[in-house]
Amino acid sequence: MKRYSAAVYGGSGYLGSEAVRRLLGHPEVELAHVYAADHIGEPLAAALPNLEGKTALRFEAVPEAGTPSVDILLLALPHEVSHRVVAGAIRSAVRIIDMSGAFRVDDAASYEKFYGAPHPLPELLPEFLYGLPELARERLRGARLVASPGCFATTIELGLLPLARAGWLSGAVQTVGMTGSSGAGVTPTPTTHHPTRSKNLRAYRPLLHTHAPEIREALLRAGARDLEVDFVPVAAPLSRGILATSFASVPEEVDAARLRAAFTASYAAERFVIMPEKRLPEVVAVAGSNYAEVGFALGEPRLMGGARCRVVTAISALDNLVKGGAGQAIQNLNLMLGLEESLGLTDAAAYP
Repeated sequence: MKRYSAAVYGGSGYLGSEAVRRLLGHPEVELAHVYAADHIGEPLAAALPNLEGKTALRFEAVPEAGTPSVDILLLALPHEVSHRVVAGAIRSAVRIIDMSGAFRVDDAASYEKFYGAPHPLPELLPEFLYGLPELARERLRGARLVASPGCFATTIELGLLPLARAGWLSGAVQTVGMTGSSGAGVTPTPTTHHPTRSKNLRAYRPLLHTHAPEIREALLRAGARDLEVDFVPVAAPLSRGILATSFASVPEEVDAARLRAAFTASYAAERFVIMPEKRLPEVVAVAGSNYAEVGFALGEPRLMGGARCRVVTAISALDNLVKGGAGQAIQNLNLMLGLEESLGLTDAAAYP
């Protein structure tokens, strides 16, 4: 008998379907409801053929009012829709994990700048805990409201967290992140439709991507100082996965041994963050899994801005739908419910 119950909102999309797939195999959580805007009344396999014969659940319409009688809600919705669902559920005792950007930033002004509209529920921003387990694990235990980080944000933060924790991350950081087409969602557009995208590399929203403010806030909480994040996302010709390359300056005295010690201190005990021994991080090693890879290269000392320093190139990779999305949400779910953190998440990447 499973101890907890869950409902997934947005279950016919890529992110929601990954949450559904993982929860169907979870040993301690029963998936009770799958809500969607389409395929109402149809079996899940109508939209998710990989679930044929795996469940008797059917897609349900999102409730107009009220909250289902479950222990936890996982929201895989556009941020505007998450606002409405959370507003309707906030007075209940149900736990909520939101996978959109609706509640990821503390600063309402940053939300308005990057999302293009004032936040409709700014009073709730301090109530949501930013759910990066490698940064907030103890606070996640027993938490009620969690904003699960974005896919680019998770990738970039994991690459830079060791520098922030060591007190070496300050000033401007430049990052280029390349992502697969599944990050754009189920509905194709002229720039995201895979037959076109599979032949192309295209930068979009340079310096204005919605994940930039959460990256900055998370790294400041980890110990960065006076930080500015210059982030350029690139649409890549693959269906899933992210590779991020970040450039930061560290003091001249930081050599390779000290840098490796900082990464080891951050991740040696982490179940889902791996430092490859003989290569740099790559997407094929993590695609389809909840694992992330991190690594670095260190430049020679140079004079920059009147001071001697070195440039660190932090490289990180993960699956945008799993560790960068629904897998991380379930990692948060496990912590929130007091379960073993890795339940439902230990399968390795499929190779090749």
